Amino acid sequence: MKLLIPILIVLFAISAQVYVSYRIWHILPVGNMWKTAATLLYNLALLSMFVFFGAGFTNTRLGGFTVTKIIYEVGTSTLFFLLYLFMIFVAIDILRCVHILPKDFVNNSLAGSIGVTSLMLVLFIGGNIHYHHKYRETIDLTSTKPLKRPLKLVMLSDLHLGYHNERAEFAKWVDLINKEEPDLVLLGGDVVDFNTVPLLEQHVAEEFHRIKAPIYACLGNHEFLGGKNNADNFYKTAGINLLIDETAVLPELGVCLIGRDDFTNRRRKSITELIKGQPTDSLYSIVLNHQPFHLEEAEENHIDFQFSGHTHKGQVWPINLIVDGIYECGYGEWKRGNTRYYISSGIGIWGGKFRIGSNSEYVVAELHN
Repeated sequence: MKLLIPILIVLFAISAQVYVSYRIWHILPVGNMWKTAATLLYNLALLSMFVFFGAGFTNTRLGGFTVTKIIYEVGTSTLFFLLYLFMIFVAIDILRCVHILPKDFVNNSLAGSIGVTSLMLVLFIGGNIHYHHKYRETIDLTSTKPLKRPLKLVMLSDLHLGYHNERAEFAKWVDLINKEEPDLVLLGGDVVDFNTVPLLEQHVAEEFHRIKAPIYACLGNHEFLGGKNNADNFYKTAGINLLIDETAVLPELGVCLIGRDDFTNRRRKSITELIKGQPTDSLYSIVLNHQPFHLEEAEENHIDFQFSGHTHKGQVWPINLIVDGIYECGYGEWKRGNTRYYISSGIGIWGGKFRIGSNSEYVVAELHN
């Protein structure tokens, strides 16, 4: 039963790919040789994603950095192209059936080819521009426990640093963080996109040392992909205080941080175990938990605030609708009892750099009595 949903997803993806390939072949107003070449190129582009993943799991380089980056970008971007081409062609077929569009709109059609191409360009150029704009989200947190002084927290999740989010881009995010002059920087997991090879090659750890505040983080599911130990070593090099089922007590700030191991580890400790013997009754308690499953755990343990990520708010529409169906809260502020939550859509992104129906964001929280 556990395998049923993944199997159905794979079968749907294969069916969608066959359907889209069929439509691409028929709609192009060129000879059969060019139709075949275009369809083959499209399928090879999608296949390159699996080539990247196959090599990535063993931390293998596919040629130089630039070559590996291109393979990653092309493959993962094509996955999103597949989703939107599928929806566009289905919509066209429906409009043909109800006689709003002519039957030959998808058969050797110059108008059809220009129409579909133009729509895809608008969506994905716009989505790329939107991704590069980083939104500053603010929240106000009130503590009933004594604080030494008001605090400013900058929180980020899902940086996905690697072959596509490179050091130069991350440096701009560091500038945004430092501009806030925070007391603490909290990272909600998936700092590493797939493996640490590109991070080590580009000396990305040096950028973390530019952040002018203590950094605390929890693991995400992506840190497990390229090896948890490799990720752990990178965090140490970067000067990040990584909390893997650990607690950091900061009495000088009046805060107790609880960092959970990722949900990938089904044997991770519960919040109840983690706070045992900790001064959460007298200090403001913050849980860092990458995947926002079982939000009731924080409420039941009287946690003041939980920061999560992982969902990306679906990244592109209509996946955000699926996210909303999976999670109690798939994005934004939430409250259960006296516990506050924020589930971030992330500052970075997995795969192609497109945001359609979601934002790339960092969160600035003012914590005060």
